[in-house]
Amino acid sequence: MRTFSSSDLLFILEAARWTIGLSLIAFIGGAIGGLIVALARTSESGFARAAATVFVQIFQGTPLLLQLFLIFFGAPVLGIDVNPWVAAGAALILNTSAFLGEIWRGSIQAIPRGQWEAAQALGLRYVPRMRDVVLPQAFKIALPSTVGYMVQVIKGTSLAAIIGFTEVTRAGQIINNATFQPLIVFSLVAGIYFALCWPLSLLAAGMERRQARALAR
Repeated sequence: MRTFSSSDLLFILEAARWTIGLSLIAFIGGAIGGLIVALARTSESGFARAAATVFVQIFQGTPLLLQLFLIFFGAPVLGIDVNPWVAAGAALILNTSAFLGEIWRGSIQAIPRGQWEAAQALGLRYVPRMRDVVLPQAFKIALPSTVGYMVQVIKGTSLAAIIGFTEVTRAGQIINNATFQPLIVFSLVAGIYFALCWPLSLLAAGMERRQARALAR
């Protein structure tokens, strides 16, 4: 056993970059997947709506930790070798896709029907109607909730410690096992998560207030 030192502090701080990196991978991949899910959920195809609904129900209805386990431990059973980076990234992307897909589906469906009908009256088919009329308006509605959900993505990366991915939580576990000073170590870990999440929470709250004022006019 040894005391907590500046090198331990540096190790945990350096691990924060992997938390940020994994969060960006999850959010960017989840944004792409979420857009696909949202479009499928609001499409004119019954099959696409049904498939997207099943996807959302599976990934919203099961714990993220279980999804990590299934990918990390289940893939080798199928002959697919995955490392913690790949497993964590895949699980978080799929999970984020499901939640962002529902956020954006709600935003798309919040567009007044008159906008849809006007686009149809102009002879716009589904793709140009969504691209030029619906999605730009839905984006403004969804932005505060999307930024707010980024906080959940960052906190969700902590579960990757369970499969050996060395982000902030895992780094804290390693240092705590060496120093046996959990109050110091995990207070620091909590402080790092707070520093990453609090600005996003403030940004999302500010966006929601501005949106509410705009709607009240």
